[in-house]
Amino acid sequence: MKTSKYIYSLVLAASLTITGCSDFLDTENNSSITAENFYQNEEDFSAATGALYNKVWFDFNDKFYYGLGDGRGFNLYAPYSDYIYPFTDLNETGLTGPLVSAWASLYNVIQQANKVIIGITNSPYNNEDTKKEYIAEARFMRGVAYSYLAMLWGNVILNENTDDLIANPIVNTSPTSDVYEFTMRDLEYAAKYLPGTSSAAGRVNKYSAYAMLSRVYLTYAGYGTDANSGVRSEEYLNLAKKAAQKVIEESPFQLMDNYEDLFKIENNNNSESVFALQWVANGSYGETNTQQAYFACGSEITDDDAAWGYWTRAQPNVIFEYEKGDKRRKATWMAYGDQYPEIQASKGGYTYEKTEQALNVKKYVCGSTKDNPKISRMSCPINTYMMRLAEVYLIYAEAVLGNNATTSDETALDYFNKIRARAGLNPKDAISYEDIRHERRMELCMEGQYWYDLVRRSYYKQQETVNYIKNQQRDVNTPVLWNSETQTLSVDESRDPSSRSIGTIDATIFLLPYPESETVQNPQLKAEPVSYEFKEDRITDLFN
Repeated sequence: MKTSKYIYSLVLAASLTITGCSDFLDTENNSSITAENFYQNEEDFSAATGALYNKVWFDFNDKFYYGLGDGRGFNLYAPYSDYIYPFTDLNETGLTGPLVSAWASLYNVIQQANKVIIGITNSPYNNEDTKKEYIAEARFMRGVAYSYLAMLWGNVILNENTDDLIANPIVNTSPTSDVYEFTMRDLEYAAKYLPGTSSAAGRVNKYSAYAMLSRVYLTYAGYGTDANSGVRSEEYLNLAKKAAQKVIEESPFQLMDNYEDLFKIENNNNSESVFALQWVANGSYGETNTQQAYFACGSEITDDDAAWGYWTRAQPNVIFEYEKGDKRRKATWMAYGDQYPEIQASKGGYTYEKTEQALNVKKYVCGSTKDNPKISRMSCPINTYMMRLAEVYLIYAEAVLGNNATTSDETALDYFNKIRARAGLNPKDAISYEDIRHERRMELCMEGQYWYDLVRRSYYKQQETVNYIKNQQRDVNTPVLWNSETQTLSVDESRDPSSRSIGTIDATIFLLPYPESETVQNPQLKAEPVSYEFKEDRITDLFN
């Protein structure tokens, strides 16, 4: 792994600092910072961990997050965007640009977190509780990065010391089970030592860590048994339930009343945001959220040339799945006749009338600088949700469902139906895995999550998941029409469907190829993994 290429310097680690609850990040000149004069006090710790919310995640967020999560999950279609169709068509290789960038970005997070952890550990500052708090914040970030690496590549390199990896970059991977163990150790440490209340708006707290643990526990519950056993670990299902319950019952997080409001600039770091990447309004490329440029369907929205999303559209497969009246559809996808008052606000709002044969992306499309001065070219500073409370509700419901066909558990139904009620849908009296899968897809659509849902399922119901993906008919471009009166999609019988070339759909699709540049630099990536030597035990008193 070309580690040195991807590690940000100590100067970068301190270049973004807390400025207050209104703006989480601000850019400052820290050219005088050196290893000798940094990590002296809590202000230094805060500056160092602040950088872990932004630049190090940029190449993960820029194209890969939705290209993989929603493209490979088959929510998204973009026939002319080479950062989406390789994933949608299951044809990505070790040379696919966003894949290479995402690998680099995730290891950037890890190696920068390592620098912060070591810097704080060796600091002369004598308040150990404060040191643990900021180490926990860095370990949270490292744990989240490794959770993605585990689900995407499986066997990957585990590392706690950047300098060691620079000195010897030719190293073996560790098995996927160890990667999950490492992830859980990091997140459990974060849950134990992070404060219960965030130190600033947008900072994670202990309940952010419990929430991430609930996702990882739920994922790991299906890992390690026969891939087609259909059975998950009761131990980890129970841990997922307990972690989710901790967040729901004890944390300050609350569901937003209106789903559409989640994706408005003024609601960054809202009550439902458990963990979000923090982008700088009007900042430099590399510290901004660029997704609007790839999603916006026309320059009339952005008022500039950075609007390349006309052919970035909803797959019919996902639109057919929306229930009639689901409010989340309009907040996620623009359909003919939809109106958005926050875009072209001076003209009374924007009405989408591009085409009746497709739906364009709405999430993370927020308008032009005329609508909000925080918007600039290739930048709509809506934070990227990495996790929302709504997902924690659904994790709780799935953990309670466990290995059963259905559940009527009162608490699980209560949380599940709160999500449906906000979407304007009727409650259910019992829920199955299919109900949860559907609700997750609709709730988190275009938030980069759906492919991971399929990978999670494949751990213990692999063939069922392969069959599901085959039945999505990825090889067919279905001609469709949107009916603005009935708010429904239908097949356009006047047009013949066209075909696409899709990669082989079998068990191999659940792991991505390593970046080719990495395997050339480090041939050991393809060698048998070597067990990791853990230096600490798991924390076992989180739910006492």
